[in-house]
Amino acid sequence: MNIKPLADRVLLRAVEKENITTSGIYIPDWSNKERPYIYEVIAVWPGKDWKEMPVKIGDKVLSWQYSWDDVKVSGQEYKIVGIDYILAIIE
Repeated sequence: MNIKPLADRVLLRAVEKENITTSGIYIPDWSNKERPYIYEVIAVWPGKDWKEMPVKIGDKVLSWQYSWDDVKVSGQEYKIVGIDYILAIIE
């Protein structure tokens, strides 16, 4: 893949989310579309003014589902977001 996000943007791919809670309750996808989602960082540019970005390729992060731009390449869906739209890194 030859997508390189520019400036302070990051390329993300959605990680399959679990629809069943630990207590066994099924939560359908349509139930709450505004909640944050888990993504994997696929590509990172060095950032504005070539400063180090706080995320790296392979990190799992939380970001809002409807933030920034969605792109589709070779049948795979990706999201390009500014670093400000990443809420947290999951360790």
